This record gives sequence, C-alpha cells and structure tokens, in this order.
Amino acid sequence: HREEIKILNKDSWIPRLMSHHHRTLLQATLSSLKMLDVGKWPIFSLCSEEELQLIRQACVFGSAGNEVLYTTVNDEIFVLGTNCCGCLGLGDVQSTIEPRRLDSLSGKKIASFSYGSGPHIVLATTEGEVFTWGHNAYSQLGNGTTNHGLVPCQISTNLSNKQVIEVACGSYHSLVLTSDGEVFAWGYNNSGQVGSGSTVNQPIPRRVTGCLQNKVVVTIACGQMCCMAVVDTGEVYVWGYNGNGQLGLGSSGNQPTPCRLAALQGIRVQRVACGYAHTLVLTDEGQVYAWGANSYGQLGTGNKSNQSYPTPVTVEKDRIIEIAACHSTHTSAAKTQGGHVYMWGQCRGQSVILPHLTHFSCTDDVFACFATPAVSWRLLSVEPDDHLTVAESLKREFDNPDTADLKFLVDGKYIYAHKVLLKIRCEHFRSSLEDNEDDIVEMSEFSYPVYRAFLEYLYTDSISLSPEEAVGLLDLATFYRENRLKKLCQQTIKQGICEENAIALLSAAVKYDAQDLEEFCFRFCINHLTVVTQTSGFAEMDHDLLKNFISKASRVGAFKN
Repeated sequence: HREEIKILNKDSWIPRLMSHHHRTLLQATLSSLKMLDVGKWPIFSLCSEEELQLIRQACVFGSAGNEVLYTTVNDEIFVLGTNCCGCLGLGDVQSTIEPRRLDSLSGKKIASFSYGSGPHIVLATTEGEVFTWGHNAYSQLGNGTTNHGLVPCQISTNLSNKQVIEVACGSYHSLVLTSDGEVFAWGYNNSGQVGSGSTVNQPIPRRVTGCLQNKVVVTIACGQMCCMAVVDTGEVYVWGYNGNGQLGLGSSGNQPTPCRLAALQGIRVQRVACGYAHTLVLTDEGQVYAWGANSYGQLGTGNKSNQSYPTPVTVEKDRIIEIAACHSTHTSAAKTQGGHVYMWGQCRGQSVILPHLTHFSCTDDVFACFATPAVSWRLLSVEPDDHLTVAESLKREFDNPDTADLKFLVDGKYIYAHKVLLKIRCEHFRSSLEDNEDDIVEMSEFSYPVYRAFLEYLYTDSISLSPEEAVGLLDLATFYRENRLKKLCQQTIKQGICEENAIALLSAAVKYDAQDLEEFCFRFCINHLTVVTQTSGFAEMDHDLLKNFISKASRVGAFKN
C-alpha cells in the first residue's frame, strides 16, 4: 500500500532556499523512503501532490475526521482542518483549508500521538516530553486548569524526570506510559477512568497505582471512559466505565481502581485496542479476544449481544499480528501474518457481525474508508526502507562516471552511461553498440539538454523538460522510433502550451508528424486567436504553414463575424 516515492527531476519542489548540501541530503532521505499512502483519507485531498510526498507521519482526528496533524521529512509539523476548540494548536480557533506549520513544535519528533472527543491532543516526543492542547473542560490537558489550550503546552507536573513512551486518550481523559513501566492519568473521572479510587476529575498527572504499583506496564489503551494496561507478564489490568461490559470482568459495575482481568488466566496478551465501548486483545499466539458493547457487531461474534467476558474471535486459520480499534468508533480490524486485513462492526452504516476480508493491505485503510467518523486509530508512520528496487538502483546510476563504461560528448559536455543498459532499453543502441569498442560517442545532431533527457529517460522512464526542449526530444524520439517517449513529449508540450509558444509548438508538431499534438496546438491557437496572432512566433511563421493554418482556421469558422 505504500507506493514508492516518485522523485521529481530538477528538485522542482525541494525548497529553493535550502543549501545544496541540505537539498542533496533531503533527496537521499527521500529516495530511501516509501511514501506514506494517505490517499484514502478524504481530508488529504486538500494537500498538493508535492506536500503529500513529504509526509512521514499523520493522524486524522476530530468529531467528523476533519482535522489532521502530520510531520514531514524535514521534521516540520503541519496541521489542517476545522480547528474545533483550538485543537490544531495554532493559537487561534480559525479553521484552515491549507496546511499551516505548527512552529511551536518545530524540530520535535513525535513518538506517540492521541486525541479525545473534544478534541484534546496528547503528544509524546522521542525525547519523552509530553505536550497537550485543545479541549479542556474536564482538565484533560493536565495543566491544572479547565481553559481550552490554544497552543501546545508541555506537561511536566509529576513527569519531570520521566520519559513518556506512549500516550492514549479517552473521550475526556488522558493516559501516559513511561519508559520505566509506570502509568499516569488525568482528566474526566466520572466513572473512575483516572484510576484514583474516586470520581473527582484529576487536574494534573497522577500515577495509577493500586495493584499496578509494582508492575511493569508495556502498553496502554483507552476506550471512551475506561483504561487498559498490559504488563510485562502478559496480564491485563482494567479500570473505569463498565456499563457495556467493556472491562471484561463479567459484570457491569464501574471500576475506580485497576483490576486484573482474571478471565484471561494463563494467556499472554501482547496488544490491547479499545473501541468506543468494546475491547480487543491480541495474544502471543496470534489469537484475538473481544468483549464489551456489540450493537454493531464490533465483537465479531456473529451476533449483536454485549459480552462482559473475553470471547475468542475466529478470523481465519492464520495468526493475527495486529488488531485495531479506536475510542471514537464502533469498528474493529485485524491483520493476519499472510497480510490479509479483516474488519467487523460498524461499516458505513451497516453492521458487520463477523470478520469480513477486505481488499486492503493495512488496517489504517479500514478506518479511512469504513469507520464513522473516518479517523486514524493510531499515528500513521512510514519507516525508512534501505532496500532499493531494481528501478531505483538504475536511476541512481545515470550519469555516474564511477560505474559508466560509455560517455557521450554533446555540446562539449560528457554524459556517462552503461552500454548494457542502453542495449536492453533501446532498439537503436542494441544495433549501434553491437560491435562498438569505443568508449566515447560524439553526438552533434541533438542539443545537450535534449540528449541528456533522452538517456535519463532510458534509466528512469520519465522526463522533466520545458515544452520547447520537449519539442527537440520529440524529434529524437521520432528518429529513434521510441513511441512511449514520443507520447511523454506530447504530454509535456500540451501541459506547457501558452499563447507565446503556441505557433512554435504547432510548427514542431507538423514537422515531426505528431498528428494528435498538431490537432491540440491548432485548437489552442484558434481558441486564443487574437493574442496568438500578435506574437512574434506568428510573425515569423513559415509561409506554407501560415497558408495551411489560415485555410484550416477558416474551415472551422474562426473568421466568421
């Protein structure tokens, strides 16, 4: 699902202000990355293709999936959307249809990110710091107040010498996990979800103790109003709201302090995921159990009855390696070792009561396409990938003097190439290089930019030229009978046509017998006739072409009053 990143030639979108060193560095980083595929999230339609190519991490949130925060390859953080309660952290409550940079967090790398229903945001950096902002009516920001936070605020009370490695939000409460296995909670506590033993809201981080006191927690999750913690022995501890049986204790009473989930005795849990009011766990043997609310079939048990005890979910014979749920939706998803992605629960207004095999390759897409609201269940991330495909390796070798065994001398400049690749990729070279022992070929028929673009095309399958240069390349493509290249040139010319160059491009199309392009340039000239006839190109037009143009123009009625 993660397409390989297409790097545009000429660094056209890499910021011009960067030093050469930084540009080269950025390109190197980009070429070793897969692109983060966010195409299925509607809000990303607001970003340009260039912006999308730079995204490294992203999270879509908000009551309607109308807010997003993302980070880029150069560690900048951008936000976009409706900005409800200042949840974009920009210092105001203005919505924005264009990405705005979150300068207050610039240079910070995100390790974990979560959001509540307000929404409020809790973010942990790779340095272990915690920042919060957004909705705060229930003290869920942990800064001791109930004023909405319009900008990110670092939370250090009781966390000052702790390194936070994971964060989770319920509807209006927050939970964080530290590197030494401790859990801290704050915010709304009407059902005991802060785990303090009372139902009084908690304005600042408080360590969750009780029977977690001497345990090492390895991962956490929050439902709307409950919490889950998995400890290093594989046991699960639960607390908070239990009206739908989401704590899995066999009852429906709320639990104001952590309680061990006895029903999973002897089973080692690796991951836990919470939906709105249901819970999923994944065991070390790849088995899934579910419990809690089931009115949309989100437990995957084949019916819609709530379950207050863990119930096994049969997905397929294969091991499950990932489970997914999110506190603002009633949707569940899982991925198998063989890469199959299943979903169940609420699906665009339907209730799917048994695991359904999707055509997706990641669980994130289930939430983008099927969940209501369409929000991320986790921070989407793309991992650096050091493996180069054959195509990527070849791209890198173009014009590389270190590995080349052939050089072309064009306009006094060298272009370095590899005989074997040219023979494989181009019929013309297959014959011309057959018995050729030379390692220098002089080329006078074509200009340097055109010939370089041709050779580069043989390594990359793409071109990046001005329309005028593309005309020269069209000549070359016609000469070498490279039909696909001819099409690419015609496309480039069509995209770059304007009143100034229209006649020159029309002449070129006629000269190289590119009929489709000729027709396109002709129509363009007719549609912009007044301006085109004032250009120098028109004044210098070839006599025969001019006669032909006028007679054709009159046939299509260009001169009728």
